[in-house]
Amino acid sequence: MKTTTQNQPANPSKIMQIGMGFWASKTLLTAVNMNLFTHLAEKPLSGKEIQSKLGLHTRSLYDFLDTLVALGFLKRTGIKETALYSNADDTNIFLDKNKPSYIGGILEMSNNRLFSFWNNLEEGLKTGLPQCETKNGGKPIFEAIYADPKKLKEFVHAMGGVQMGNFIAFAKGFDFSNYKTLCDIGGAGGNLSAQVAMNNQHMHCTTFDLPPVAPIAKENMAIFNLNDRVSVVSGDFFTDDFPKADVITMGNVLHDWGKDDKKTLINKAYQALPNGGALVIIENIIDDTRSENAFGLMMSLNMMIETPEGYDFTASDFDELAKEAGFKSTTVMPLTGPTSAVIAIK
Repeated sequence: MKTTTQNQPANPSKIMQIGMGFWASKTLLTAVNMNLFTHLAEKPLSGKEIQSKLGLHTRSLYDFLDTLVALGFLKRTGIKETALYSNADDTNIFLDKNKPSYIGGILEMSNNRLFSFWNNLEEGLKTGLPQCETKNGGKPIFEAIYADPKKLKEFVHAMGGVQMGNFIAFAKGFDFSNYKTLCDIGGAGGNLSAQVAMNNQHMHCTTFDLPPVAPIAKENMAIFNLNDRVSVVSGDFFTDDFPKADVITMGNVLHDWGKDDKKTLINKAYQALPNGGALVIIENIIDDTRSENAFGLMMSLNMMIETPEGYDFTASDFDELAKEAGFKSTTVMPLTGPTSAVIAIK
């Protein structure tokens, strides 16, 4: 049987690669969870040294490590007992906990929470109900996280780290020349505001989130030496008015909520902006054909797993909601990987 596009024999390799993809995923997530890459960032280690540091059994030790080599996460000289393992370049930058570029927080959460929840994807698709802690009577994710200062700090740093590349790309790529102020709604640790301030010296920014987050954001601004240019304001973005600003941003906020709540947040942004002001939404925006951004589509499935009504959306979906709120035009600004900014001008 021939395919119609490339006239090549049908091949099951992609089916097998995706279908068994959880093997590779769980291998990487386990290594992150055990801090393997953080240990190797200090110096290369032998298999026996890794076994001792991580408390591993002899059986499958080298299968585990060499799988990470074959997947491109580790480098190796020698083989088995004579092997010396070290991090690949990308791994060393992004999976060493001691570096500010660490993005493993989201992977730790995926290993410890999301992996088991996704086992119930079929049930979620049939019921439309979340498959996270709330399924068994637990608190909703945000309520549970915000009630525990330690969990909250870990969560804020994890989310900030995973989005840092997109915040930097936005801060450097967006034209701020006609604007002076920015307010980041749901700003968490203030990373987006910090990047905008550092890369645009004329901008004054406000990071706006619930009161428990304020100490974390203030600590971060002190580290960046930005206390005079980034204000930390506390409030609830559903019950309180948004601070007035020339630019209002939301990073991975809208996809947590259903359509009515999305409308509420977009309308509140419209009211807080001046004419000519910009609303910027940074998300894994799904392509309008809904056939290319697989990560964005799977993120939307994850919102079904995690939230009562949340979903990700296309640029056209956003354009419809923004125009309904009164915005005159929208554009798309690609950032890194599957992430884009959709921008509405009042």
